[in-house]
Amino acid sequence: MRMGFGLIALLAALAIVAVLAKKQVKATRVAVPPAVQGAASTPDATVRAQSQQIQQQVREQMDALMQQPRPLPDDAQ
Repeated sequence: MRMGFGLIALLAALAIVAVLAKKQVKATRVAVPPAVQGAASTPDATVRAQSQQIQQQVREQMDALMQQPRPLPDDAQ
């Protein structure tokens, strides 16, 4: 009898986890908005443009950081 309740509890827990996992997977899907006039016609083009913009920003930030002089250590003075 005790084993039967344990099995039922295990199956119930498994069902709850399955339902929650299904909801989580469903929530991670992103709806693609329709193309706006004047914007790129494919979602890949906007993703590519965003990626290139981020790369350019990182490149500019790295260039700015590389131009700053490094402080000398105390023992080198």
